[in-house]
Amino acid sequence: MRRRLLIAAAAGVPLAAAVYLPTASAEGETSASKPLTCRTVTVKAPAGSVVESVTAVRQAGGTIKGTGLLGGEVNGVPAFCEVTVTLTHPGDGDHAKIRTWLPETGWNGRFQALGGSAYLAGDNGVGLGNAVKNGYAVTTTDAGVGDALDVSWALNADGKTNKALLENFASRSQHEAAVIGKAVVASAYDKRASYSYFTGCSTGGRQGYAEAQMYPNDYDGILADAPAISWDEFEVATLWPQVVMNNEKTYPTGCELDAFTTAAIKACDKLDGAQDGLVNDPSQCDFDPRQLIGTKVECNGKELTISAADAAVVRKIWDGPRTASGKKLWSGVPVGADLKGLAGTVEAEDGTLKGNPFPVPAVWVSSWLKKDPSFDVSTITYSQFTELFRQSQAEYDEIIGTDNPDLSAFRQSGGKLLTWHGSADEYIPTQGTVAYREQVEQKLGGTEKVDDFYRLFLAPGTSHCGLNGQDGSANGLAALTAWVEHGKAPKTLPATLINADGKQVERNLCSYPEVSRYKGYGDLDAASSFRCVLPSRH
Repeated sequence: MRRRLLIAAAAGVPLAAAVYLPTASAEGETSASKPLTCRTVTVKAPAGSVVESVTAVRQAGGTIKGTGLLGGEVNGVPAFCEVTVTLTHPGDGDHAKIRTWLPETGWNGRFQALGGSAYLAGDNGVGLGNAVKNGYAVTTTDAGVGDALDVSWALNADGKTNKALLENFASRSQHEAAVIGKAVVASAYDKRASYSYFTGCSTGGRQGYAEAQMYPNDYDGILADAPAISWDEFEVATLWPQVVMNNEKTYPTGCELDAFTTAAIKACDKLDGAQDGLVNDPSQCDFDPRQLIGTKVECNGKELTISAADAAVVRKIWDGPRTASGKKLWSGVPVGADLKGLAGTVEAEDGTLKGNPFPVPAVWVSSWLKKDPSFDVSTITYSQFTELFRQSQAEYDEIIGTDNPDLSAFRQSGGKLLTWHGSADEYIPTQGTVAYREQVEQKLGGTEKVDDFYRLFLAPGTSHCGLNGQDGSANGLAALTAWVEHGKAPKTLPATLINADGKQVERNLCSYPEVSRYKGYGDLDAASSFRCVLPSRH
């Protein structure tokens, strides 16, 4: 179960990239009338780097099995040429591999780069295979780091942060992948790609925002979903549920946590005018968990009673981290999201429950903040938590914060940025993305001006990276392609959502700040029964 949650959290684009890749023939164009000859190409090293090696290997395609923790596979991949360029940065001792897969036939003229998941900087092969199936020349980089939960690279031999590899992971390697990938494409096909796109979710979403903020000319369009932006802040913030349980010495069972979530969804479901099993705007849900005190819950054959202490823990988790004086540090887990993701528990030897922290924030704190991989995060007090939050901001905002709201250069370049984020994201609080979007509006002149190049769609009831096929679906890349290539800005984003009853429903996701509201008539499963309106309180 735990491994499944890890995979679901880290998966992002790789496990289901096909759901939002337009078909290779969508535009009816192919740019290669004869099969590509797989050959080594000459590439110029990006500034500050040195090319260590270049290899080219023809791959027959077929079934591609994803590597590492995420696994997965994609079938029916056509033959392609795999060009691998290895870069290093003098004095840094790094070796970052950039893989570019070039369709042997049927190239659609477009270039796409893929982001990573958790601490994995790039794709594990499944996303690459899906992209080739859809006619793309596609690139990804490993940034010289490890797999999704491999952080052995965090510290140097002297116990200090490996700033070079962190810079690679944060932004440098993705930019270099754009430069190298496009150069490989141009050399192999004897023509440049007509359009360049970046796609990613979670870590990949953050990488997309880094590209828009720091390298505005790299891509024509960026699809950056459930983005892990404000990394230095939210990574610490998402350890808060464990800190609360440990300090309150109260560990609600998974069954009890689910009972709170179910009750909140039921109480706030009707806020959009329809009892449809979806909470369209969790930020407006004011359900008080204390209403469940004394409620009996059946759990694995046992009857449990929800206590005042359980309710207090959930209330703090939903509210989010605060200082001892009550100052808000970050958003909490959205109401309606699966609380077990960050408030996980495991049975101790004596039969009682103890905290089981989600490893992504836990290792950020132990390896990058405490600089001690063996550090026990269960010992963190409330006051120490605030200190760690401030330390993370001070040490790492500049290198990996990815929260600069000045997107004026990206706007000027003509780039388009499209993001969807699940309102029930259990790992990356949705309000962090909303706050960033509002900061961009303040910086660049308001909603309408920002909508010209950057649109955000919130997906009710959707978990982390869920619309990639794990919890519904949406074709974000198709919408982005239409926007970039035909000037058709997406007013809404059609999506299939999964409601609280596990039923599929169709919705048109509204462009922020609008929210969906029932018209008062029509099939609750149909998108046509809802319209987008400005929220009554914003």
